[in-house]
Amino acid sequence: MAPRIVVVGGGSYQWVPKLLIDVVNTESLREAEIVLEDVDPAPLPDMVAFVEHLAALARIPLTVTATTDQREALSGADYVVVTISTGGFDSMRHDLAIPERYGIRQAVGDTVGPGGVMRALRNIPVLLGIARDMAELCPDAWLLNLTNPMTTLCRAVTRETPVKAVGLCHEVAGAQHTLSRLLRADYDAFELTVAGVNHLPIVTELRVDGVDAFERLRALLDDPPADERVRLRLAANRVKFALFERYGVLPGAGDRHLVEFFPGFLTEQSGWGERWGVALTTIADREAWLDYYKAEFENLRAATEVPKEHSGEMVAPIIDSFETGTSRVLPLNLPNAGQCPDLPVDVVVEAMCAVDRDPPRGRTPVTLPPVLAEWVRRIVGSQEATVEAAVTGDRDRVVDAMLLDAFAGRIDFDSLVRMTDDMLAATSRWLPQFA
Repeated sequence: MAPRIVVVGGGSYQWVPKLLIDVVNTESLREAEIVLEDVDPAPLPDMVAFVEHLAALARIPLTVTATTDQREALSGADYVVVTISTGGFDSMRHDLAIPERYGIRQAVGDTVGPGGVMRALRNIPVLLGIARDMAELCPDAWLLNLTNPMTTLCRAVTRETPVKAVGLCHEVAGAQHTLSRLLRADYDAFELTVAGVNHLPIVTELRVDGVDAFERLRALLDDPPADERVRLRLAANRVKFALFERYGVLPGAGDRHLVEFFPGFLTEQSGWGERWGVALTTIADREAWLDYYKAEFENLRAATEVPKEHSGEMVAPIIDSFETGTSRVLPLNLPNAGQCPDLPVDVVVEAMCAVDRDPPRGRTPVTLPPVLAEWVRRIVGSQEATVEAAVTGDRDRVVDAMLLDAFAGRIDFDSLVRMTDDMLAATSRWLPQFA
């Protein structure tokens, strides 16, 4: 029977086009029933017309409908893809501007740091509302989360509901592409061992065709070739390679994310990341990206054939594995059942997992260097406090989350409390649990 795939946030110009192109290009999903759900009805007619256009070009029987009724969308779903941003740019402005007044400049502000904590507080109640409706209306469905902060949101769902949830992030794949170009090796020849949390997945072993590739990477870093493309890639990844040279393991996310886990890279002395090749992502940048996504959407609507290049996202591949039993190994955010023994049981961790018709599962347990294990445990502690704060509406737990956070916790304590109060007040309309 064809799967019913619901996209919550189904009006997203960033996510819907590339995810649905992947679905259309996946043989097992060509008869899928797609449901696009969004609180904003405005983009939905165009999105439906776009997906119908893809299906017509591919000559497949895939169907699509749209609704603003969450419960209607979720009824009978097999897969629920979540791509939301509670409060949008209006809320995110406060996530960046208020901490800056207290001496904290964030490169992204969507995962950790003051911005990551506040974003979680806004999104967790919405995710839990989706999950609780799923438990009633489609209890066997998988929740496939693309929303940040990914690890924290997945933890809230798996802690508070019986729903099966997994977080899907492209950062490890992006790091693998970078390594394949630097080491001149085929992407599919790599085998990675990973442990950590989203946007800080730490590659502890790297092999190419079964041979240790870290030695090749060290040699490249010690004596970079004259090739300008190689030098540019090295310059764009200075933070991850600095950490690799110190600890012998490789953080597998973009540097703009990594600097928020290791705030010593994001200081006034470093030009707020400039010395490390990191540019701060502003709201103006995000608005420009949205304009780009809308322009690309218009180009895709006029296309005369379905694009064949895969987006690099894991939604279609993981659904294909669930549907067909095709074996894959993917970096997934799941409750810790031993895949990361340095971290507490049941907290959500990111690790390489086997995927087929059976539930995804971690492979060999992966340990981290001791100092990084301690560092990640602190991050997890902040995430746990954030989930508790979001669920209970306890303002003191928000302060706890900020204090445990490596970025927020480095400022004067009284300033930290005032910053937290300011952020809660400025975004109160998206935080009903703290009323």
